[in-house]
Amino acid sequence: MAAGWQDVVRDAAAVREAAAVAVDAALLAGVLMRTGEQPHSSDVVNYAPFTLLPSAVPRALFEQACAVQQDFNLLVDAVSQNKEFLEQTLASTIKVDDFTARLFRIYMQVLEEGLAQTVFLGINRSDYMFDCGLDGKAALRQIEINTIAASFGGLTSRTADVHRLVLKVLGKTEEASHLLPNNPAKGLALGIAKAWELYGSQRAVVMFLVEEVQRNIFDQRCVENELWNRNIRVVRKRFRDVFEQGSLDASRRLYMDGQEVAVVYYREGYVPQVYNQQNWEARLLLERSRAVKCPDIATQLAGTKKVQQELSRPGMLEKLLPGHPEAIARIRATFAGLYSLDEGEEGDRIAATAIADPDRFVLKPQREGGGNNLYGEELREVLEKVKDSPERTSYILMDKIRPQPALNYLLRAHSPLQMSECISELGIFGVYVRQGQELVLNEAAGHLLRTKAIEHADGGVAAGVAVLDTPYLV
Repeated sequence: MAAGWQDVVRDAAAVREAAAVAVDAALLAGVLMRTGEQPHSSDVVNYAPFTLLPSAVPRALFEQACAVQQDFNLLVDAVSQNKEFLEQTLASTIKVDDFTARLFRIYMQVLEEGLAQTVFLGINRSDYMFDCGLDGKAALRQIEINTIAASFGGLTSRTADVHRLVLKVLGKTEEASHLLPNNPAKGLALGIAKAWELYGSQRAVVMFLVEEVQRNIFDQRCVENELWNRNIRVVRKRFRDVFEQGSLDASRRLYMDGQEVAVVYYREGYVPQVYNQQNWEARLLLERSRAVKCPDIATQLAGTKKVQQELSRPGMLEKLLPGHPEAIARIRATFAGLYSLDEGEEGDRIAATAIADPDRFVLKPQREGGGNNLYGEELREVLEKVKDSPERTSYILMDKIRPQPALNYLLRAHSPLQMSECISELGIFGVYVRQGQELVLNEAAGHLLRTKAIEHADGGVAAGVAVLDTPYLV
């Protein structure tokens, strides 16, 4: 916790007053989610969970994370174009992980047919924690990179204003003035708009591919409204709508209900549970089309945990980004220890090490969306079960990151106000657009800080564990 908050964090009366102001400010600013009880209705909403106070983030590490984002954009784009690397890297995973295997089959089918898509849009979010070494010095360590449906760019664009007001109410006017401006929604929309423009049809629409249950609709609306402000028409469709209404013409242009679609922006499609047979058919239809997919299926595969682990192997970045030694150095400086559990001597040794000392590691399956990772005794049990079977290759192992906890209050609707020991995770949004082989846009597009109580090992805001936060640079 920044030294400036110590005097207020234990002042119960000041905290109660600030919390009341904060909740009203969040509602006023549109930091909103639909409720779990009525997830299909915007008539009944509540504020999205957030911290009472902004959390201290080391300035040097924040700047490091922002500086490396364009490099990560380059890397994701390079991986997505490298068929040989994806084939080799995912060969063991697709034998045991049906979800990754089905995505990979669509990827191969589309390549064999020949890509109709010529404009490529990437919106990703690289997530980090601050690892506290034995010497007490913090280091930036990448947790993962999300290449599909990276969320909360909209709501986090509005959260800093709430924290600015809270600090003023608590007599911290000077500190309030130091909170950074942040508007990922605008940056994400800029990428979508550029892809729409390069697609080359003024009449075509941008399609948000959305979930059946849309609790986080306001986060998406922030991006959507930025597009409407540019006079770009937006439609919201689900996989089942694509199955029922979608079609391709002879040039493989995508039509929904007779409207041409220029860009498909996925806010769905990253977990196995959403796919039944018709949804897989809908996904194939989208991937075969000329429309700009964000992400296309190759870029979704580039975001898998197995790819993340493989990128950390010596010499691998040099193969993927030849002629970019500085970018490679910046990327490599953020890597935590990552280990393969592939069959063979190396995998056997790593599995045995983790079983013997599970608190050193995190076990990660090939899944997005938070709440999937395994720790401690649970990690040991799973590895014991799969250590001698090919199933272990559907996981990777990563060094456990140990951030320094700080005191804060996590504000959740209908929950008591209580102080918690918390840790934070910093996400940096990246946006790039490629036309053919030319990268026409490559930017960092803002940040997201999420904070959770230390008793929760895993999970983000959408999973109901972490809350929205604002970095206070120290």
